[in-house]
Amino acid sequence: MNIILFGSQGVGKGTYAQILREKHNIPHISTGDLFREEIKNQTELGKKIEKYVKSGELVPDEITIEVLKNRLGKADAKKGYLLDGFPRTLEQAQALEKITRIDKVFHYKADKEVIVQRLSGRVICRKCGYIYNLKNAPTKKPGICDKCSGETYQRDDDKPEAIRERLEIFKKKTLPLLDYYRKNGLLSEIDANRDISDPKAHIIQDTEKEIEKIKG
Repeated sequence: MNIILFGSQGVGKGTYAQILREKHNIPHISTGDLFREEIKNQTELGKKIEKYVKSGELVPDEITIEVLKNRLGKADAKKGYLLDGFPRTLEQAQALEKITRIDKVFHYKADKEVIVQRLSGRVICRKCGYIYNLKNAPTKKPGICDKCSGETYQRDDDKPEAIRERLEIFKKKTLPLLDYYRKNGLLSEIDANRDISDPKAHIIQDTEKEIEKIKG
């Protein structure tokens, strides 16, 4: 069950991935996390990645693919994975297909102003990366992560003007990728306008229905 989680910043992918990972016992693989791990361990790939990160450049596709290939080859990913943050372009999608089979692509969709509201209240644990929202899903103790007692913080770029700009860039760059997966019959679009804590939200339920089809 190899799944790509797709959606703009603030749509909730990280939260959905946490739930799905625990339910299906498959790893949530984020390219950003993989890069940080490679850099921390000072592997040969990590040293290359660090140079690009420090200079503000994008990590080349061939390096990203190699990092992903290594991660997908580990034992815990043998029965499936949740891939987050890759691919972002059509070229990356085609490169990914050469190293792994994709069973489903979930595109989580929410209106622009819903995203702006969510991101404006988002805080993240510095230690474990768990995501909270000051309005909809706050920590029990202000500034302290419920999971690991680490410090929570708000990203500098989580401001309304910056968020809207990022959403426009995402829309322009990723539409061709969505069309590609749609034509290949892999795309399922999930309405993520309601917060996951809302009893009327069916985000995980709708996702699970599609997962059952894969298993079936």
